Amino acid sequence: MKTIVKLDLGSLLGLANPVLLWMLWFVPVCFLAEWRGIDPLWVFLLAGLAIVPLAAMIAHATEHIAGSVGPGLGGLLNATFGNATEMVIAIVALSQGLVDVVKASITGTIIANLLLALGAGMLLGGLKHTEQTFQSNVARINASSLILALVVMLTPSAIHYTSRGLNPTHINHFSLVAAGLLLAFYVLSLLFSMKTHRHLYEAGNESGEALAGPVHGEAVKPPIAKQVWVLLATSVALVFVSEVLVSSVESAIKTVGLTPLFTGVILIPLFGGVVEYIAVISFARKNKMDLAVSVAMGSSLQIALFVAPVLVFAGQLMGQPMNLEFEPFELMTVAMAVVVTNSISGDGRCNWLEGMLLLVTYGVVAAAFYFHP
Repeated sequence: MKTIVKLDLGSLLGLANPVLLWMLWFVPVCFLAEWRGIDPLWVFLLAGLAIVPLAAMIAHATEHIAGSVGPGLGGLLNATFGNATEMVIAIVALSQGLVDVVKASITGTIIANLLLALGAGMLLGGLKHTEQTFQSNVARINASSLILALVVMLTPSAIHYTSRGLNPTHINHFSLVAAGLLLAFYVLSLLFSMKTHRHLYEAGNESGEALAGPVHGEAVKPPIAKQVWVLLATSVALVFVSEVLVSSVESAIKTVGLTPLFTGVILIPLFGGVVEYIAVISFARKNKMDLAVSVAMGSSLQIALFVAPVLVFAGQLMGQPMNLEFEPFELMTVAMAVVVTNSISGDGRCNWLEGMLLLVTYGVVAAAFYFHP
């Protein structure tokens, strides 16, 4: 019997899940809500929900293009666009002068990936599989890189609190130097993972499954040219939706009495990272913890080593100076997340109780930010 192969809208956009496909309706609805001037809280929520399918489309298009252009360029493309959603939201917020919200979203994304995403993956994967394993040597490299990022985040505050009469511009200048060094290390880490020690990372990804999610049926992959157009169009749509989200955030948090710190650390990362959370859980349930750990920890490293430094330089270009000096409470919670995650991932094994430990830690952190004045 001859099989009829079909290319439908869902496969083109990378939204095999019908729920994500229907969530595209939130894109025009959020613009309509802003135009009609309804409650900013509803505008904020609608824009946040609209970001979810757009993030899924960007992830799928990037993965498809990366798989078509070869491992070298493809790996670089994945590494660059891996956190495109977070980057776009942060740049839009930075352009509107919301530097504190941008900084909070950076720390919040790192915390959510390490505690919420990885914790949910270990819990739900551990309930199905008694004990799961992953490559401890790769996890150890990621852990050391996270410590480097934490050291860089701690240093500006250390300079500030140990210096009298410090000129604020000195912190900005240090941040530019540190951002350059972090970007250099990020490039070296790409060289390490894609060239000199590629075998370490390929050993845990022998299945070759795309991070955008499993493909159901026998649908044909759309041509690369169409995926490039999907990526460009989705990125443009994401910019406008992010503007709606950011423009409504200040009024929305005042409506419900939330602080900018809680909104930036807890709420905004949930919208931008939900696709990655789903990917981590999906891989963990399939007993592919190498991929789950790679997505969760790798995303945090991209934020710390690539997104944050790029935002420092972007802020300078846009006349909205942003440095790497974070609030002490934010630094403390990032340090907690890094320490707890590193202690669990060091042996290359995990179970559902360790996943629950990460989730409880995230719950404590979220509650602390909620009650923080």
